[in-house]
Amino acid sequence: MKSIGVFDSGVGGLTVVKELIRQLPNENIVYFGDTARVPYGIKSRETVIRFSIENILFLLKQDVKLICVACNTASSFALPVIKNYFRAPIIGVITPGVREAVYASQNKRIGVIGTKGTIKSRTYEAEIKQLDPKAKVVTASCPLFVPFVEEGWLSGEVVLDVARGYLKPLKAAGVDTVILGCTHYPLLKSVIQQVLGKDVILIDSAKQVACEIKKILASEDLLNRGKGGKRSFYVSDNPEWFSGLAQRFLGSQLKNVKKVNNV
Repeated sequence: MKSIGVFDSGVGGLTVVKELIRQLPNENIVYFGDTARVPYGIKSRETVIRFSIENILFLLKQDVKLICVACNTASSFALPVIKNYFRAPIIGVITPGVREAVYASQNKRIGVIGTKGTIKSRTYEAEIKQLDPKAKVVTASCPLFVPFVEEGWLSGEVVLDVARGYLKPLKAAGVDTVILGCTHYPLLKSVIQQVLGKDVILIDSAKQVACEIKKILASEDLLNRGKGGKRSFYVSDNPEWFSGLAQRFLGSQLKNVKKVNNV
């Protein structure tokens, strides 16, 4: 039975995998984390496109029926290009989150937080404006959020202080909806909510992406009708590090993470 392919620069895409398992428990999933070349957020557009094509070629060898680019930087830089290269359906993490944010916002002031690469690309701004030209978009890059998550710093005064600094322009602009534009950020949701206030809606792209994948598979008649899907995990480096962090994202340990050479 064919699988859903998911790739990310590292472990963050596991938030998407967790949602896929929840919404599509019978689907086989193949995940590839490009841990040898993480982070993508500081790489050039050309490099991210090249890495993304190599990652997709690897997943296609695993007999996948759909590919999810579970990396905001790769979705920003590479998605418009790579969609023209391959026949398999390819979905990124930006459009589903944008649609939900535009729908959810009441005052038309939408915040976006992400890595430097994602924010610099201005892809979120462009997509939001395309859907709602009247929307005011306020962005902030939050470079320390990823290392906080990977080190397990999900709460505490240090994290709160940094979050307050990063989110200050969003608070000042009076946004009522904020897109978590990096797949690591859902793990810091409680801190972000605390800083922004309980009335601000946080959009977790992973949930929207899983919904979108479900719709595409249903429309193409590609849903797995069998019971209980298998999950396979591959990385380009350091499977032990990946396995340890995976528990934080998935809530369970991974034992069979395979290292792939020359992706």
